[in-house]
Amino acid sequence: MAAEKLRDLSQPMDVALLDATVSAFYGTGSKEERAAADHILRDLQHNPDMWLQVVHILSSAQNLNTKFFALQVLEGVIKYRWNALPVEQRDGMKNYISDVIVKLSSDEVSFRRERLYVNKLNIILVQILKHEWPARWRSFIPDLVAAAKSSETICENCMAILKLLSEEVFDFSRGEMTQQKIKELKQSLNSEFKLIHELCLYVLSASQRAELIRATLATLHAFLSWIPLGYIFESPLLETLLKFFPVPAYRNLTIQCLTEVAALSFGDFYNMEYAKMYSIFMAQLQAIVPSSTNFVEAYANGNSEEQAFIQNLALFFTSFYKCHIRVLESVQENINILLVGLEYLINISYVDDIEVFKVCLDYWNSLVSELFDSNHNLDSPAGVAHMMGLQMPMLPGMVDGLGSQLLQRRQLYAGPMSKLRLLMICRMAKPEEVLIVEDENGNIVRETMKDNDVLVQYKIMRETLIYLAHLDHEDTEKQMLTKLGKQLIGEDFTWNNLNTLCWAIGSISGSMAEEQENRFLVMVIRDLLNLCEITKGKDNKAVIASNIMYVVGQYPRFLRAHWKFLKTVVNKLFEFMHETHPGVQDMACDTFLKIVQKCKRKFVIVQVGEKEPFVSELLTTLLTTIVDLEPHQIHSFYESVGTMIQAETDPLRRGEYLQKLMELPNQKWTEIIGQARQSVDFLKDQDVIRAVLNILQTNTSVASSLGMYFMPQISMIFLDMLNVYRMYSELISTSIAQGGPHASRTSIVKLLRSVKRETLKLIETFLEKAETFTDKAEDQQHIGKQFLPPMMDHVLGDYARNLPDARESEVLSLFATIINKYKGTMIENVPRIFEAVFQCTLEMITKNFEDYPEHRLKFFSLLRAIAAHCFPALVHLSSEQLKLVLDSIIWAFRHTERNIAETGLNLLLEMLTNFQGSEFCNQFHRTYFLTIEQEIFAVLTDTFHKPGFKLHVLVLQHLFSLVESAALTEPIWDTATVSYPYANNGMFVREYTVKLLSSSFPNMTATEVTQFVNGLFESKGDISSFKDHIRDFLVQSKEFSAQDNKDLYAEEAAAQREKERQRMLSIPGLIAPNEIQDEMVDS
Repeated sequence: MAAEKLRDLSQPMDVALLDATVSAFYGTGSKEERAAADHILRDLQHNPDMWLQVVHILSSAQNLNTKFFALQVLEGVIKYRWNALPVEQRDGMKNYISDVIVKLSSDEVSFRRERLYVNKLNIILVQILKHEWPARWRSFIPDLVAAAKSSETICENCMAILKLLSEEVFDFSRGEMTQQKIKELKQSLNSEFKLIHELCLYVLSASQRAELIRATLATLHAFLSWIPLGYIFESPLLETLLKFFPVPAYRNLTIQCLTEVAALSFGDFYNMEYAKMYSIFMAQLQAIVPSSTNFVEAYANGNSEEQAFIQNLALFFTSFYKCHIRVLESVQENINILLVGLEYLINISYVDDIEVFKVCLDYWNSLVSELFDSNHNLDSPAGVAHMMGLQMPMLPGMVDGLGSQLLQRRQLYAGPMSKLRLLMICRMAKPEEVLIVEDENGNIVRETMKDNDVLVQYKIMRETLIYLAHLDHEDTEKQMLTKLGKQLIGEDFTWNNLNTLCWAIGSISGSMAEEQENRFLVMVIRDLLNLCEITKGKDNKAVIASNIMYVVGQYPRFLRAHWKFLKTVVNKLFEFMHETHPGVQDMACDTFLKIVQKCKRKFVIVQVGEKEPFVSELLTTLLTTIVDLEPHQIHSFYESVGTMIQAETDPLRRGEYLQKLMELPNQKWTEIIGQARQSVDFLKDQDVIRAVLNILQTNTSVASSLGMYFMPQISMIFLDMLNVYRMYSELISTSIAQGGPHASRTSIVKLLRSVKRETLKLIETFLEKAETFTDKAEDQQHIGKQFLPPMMDHVLGDYARNLPDARESEVLSLFATIINKYKGTMIENVPRIFEAVFQCTLEMITKNFEDYPEHRLKFFSLLRAIAAHCFPALVHLSSEQLKLVLDSIIWAFRHTERNIAETGLNLLLEMLTNFQGSEFCNQFHRTYFLTIEQEIFAVLTDTFHKPGFKLHVLVLQHLFSLVESAALTEPIWDTATVSYPYANNGMFVREYTVKLLSSSFPNMTATEVTQFVNGLFESKGDISSFKDHIRDFLVQSKEFSAQDNKDLYAEEAAAQREKERQRMLSIPGLIAPNEIQDEMVDS
């Protein structure tokens, strides 16, 4: 093939041939020609000398894609090798790119024709600037501004370059450049902005070209967020922008610029200017779209420009109010236009577009939370001082004055807040608990998949509505009850209206005082039950049922205080359990469990006017209640009843209830085991296997709610259950041995494995939950002695004997649970566990990163439990076995599956800490220190493992601290092979690390690598500077450029989330009563 000639880069390239090769790649040739062209182009791209041909290619190529290919090669060089190039080569390339840009953009025709090419050249120029400017190209901004003044098309392109530069430095620099470089570029842009500012003003005042004005406004939009405020308020810039706002062609770009200005906030110095800007803006806006405009219709019928304008309007108002609403509250004429603006924003909030609504909702949430905070602080002088930004102690008279100001502020917003309540009620998002939805055809169906966006929206709306309720309980209650009244008389009845109303009612649970909540709910539940009675139609009834269940599930405090209502509600749920409409039974069972968990004591005591506890009555009619339920719903029901029984304090009565509850499954179990004793083949029948599975699942459900109190029941079936387990295991192995790997996918084998898994799950659930209701160590020991010995052979031995495809991963998690529970007492069993599961599981999971995903995670969890609680057992392993353990840990954190990698890293950290304090510290680190360091650096600098960044840093900090600590008393290098006598371990590790990183990153200089390694040792005592130092290194090494680097900052984000949760806990209702883990006193 002629194109092979292209590989020879010792002479100028045949550009016509390259054009033909690129054309072949982009589809004009045959499939074979395309593949061959792809191969050659890839080789050229990876050839380090290819970039020297770029100028020649750009000058001669006829095909635009060929030019793009050459620029792609150049971009790689700029990113990874620029600073290593000789000065003359750098200057030559810089000047050439600048000349081509000027040449193409100086002529209107070529500028429009070559627009895509010019855009790509602009990007290349900005990439060069990130290296060259300001230090090696001081005159860049003056040169650019001078060129811009020479022609309008050059000026338009200069605006595009400035916009790109601003975005690179201020928007995309985090994780792309080192902190020092970002700082340097920001300072340079700031100090040279005067020239850019003059150019923008000059264009806006003198040019008539629409494209140039639009480009200038777009560039200004990129700059406005960071330029010194004097350039905005002490120059004609703002005035000029406001003049452009009424012009339709520039309206959207102008409002985006004004929004950037509105979002700036630096003290009170420019308050007057902000008030004036808002006043002029509002006057112009009312002339363009009056406040009475129906924005819902305008948006629905508008073109994309008009829709963008409505969204931009929302962004302007929310940005302005977030930073400057207080400026408008002080003078009456400003208050009037503030209220008009809020009216606009409320009307825009009804627009049926999720992005527009998110913008509005975000602001409403911050406004009501601020109003609530100032209200909340009225009781505390210190809080008032804090709200007003005062740093001094306050006298009682001053508090009164500020208090009246805060009350006035609350009154000022009373009108808009009332309208906002109605908006929140009308647009309330669907909560997670609601399973019944309307599909796109208008049918009521069971929800099949959770929509995370809706759940996030519900959370914010719920919080907003709770703040609104706190600000005025009376108005909240009145609006909800009025809307519910309309539903009852049929005036306003639609599924959506009823749904959003009930979701809103449920969402404010916990925000009212108990007395008010009681009064409110009595009316709500009564009206909803009436609505259920009087409404006809199956779908209507399903919607109302779903809403009743959601509302009652949200108010446990009310139900605990009103037995009659609680009983009526539970009986209504039992009624819904016979309703076969999709989703109703599921929701009834879910709500029943939720209510029982919060009101369990109420069901086991004899209530006033009753002859016996409710649980006793329930157990008598159990069969009729569950007759129409599916197996998974029955399991949920059994868990609920188990929760009631657990609340019974009399052991005798508790035993009777449990016996009665388990009567049906036990009867069936006894029958099956009896038949099996006569003929083992009986257990092979598919219907029998299903029955066994169902019985075990029912037992697991009850065990999960009863814990220790489930002991009599599990003791009764335990040994028979293990025998069934063993028999089914042998059946599975035989099937797989005879039928090969495909046998494991047959329905009978899948069913048999389900029984095995459920057996393991039942034992694990019981052991896990047993400690919930007992603190006695002897009880724990007793359980251990009774259940562990039989499992050693039936479960562990079985795992070792089985074929890989027949091994259950749950065996690993069961033994991890046992070790986590019985801790050090399990040390003597560890060798047996090791022997049964270690080697055989490793063989299964180390062939690749995909097979047996369940076994992977559970295996490392088991290893972690052993390392944490039975460390002495690890120390006594043979050196081959310990090497296997370490290899498997390294293998785990190399894994791209996040859970497995994190388990491996946590396990490594725990082992390093344990070995540091043990007598084998020197021996262990001499063998493994360098391997661990090398492997951690490998995953740290590999972008597939970013989520593990926090743990990589902790391991490195541990290693670097250890080598300079007193824990190591011997050299960690091999004195037999390393002849140089290092003064200490620290010196040796420094040199080793410099060599390791220099060979891994040839693009970095020896000085840079040495500085990094020295920095690691210097900052090891302070985790945050140690972490920053590593982040900078990752950027410098160019491994992490041009990627999403949020995982490098994940730890800081988690700390912020916890702080927010603590704040929410302090405000009644913000965390729903159902989500608070409390042992509710409901005696």
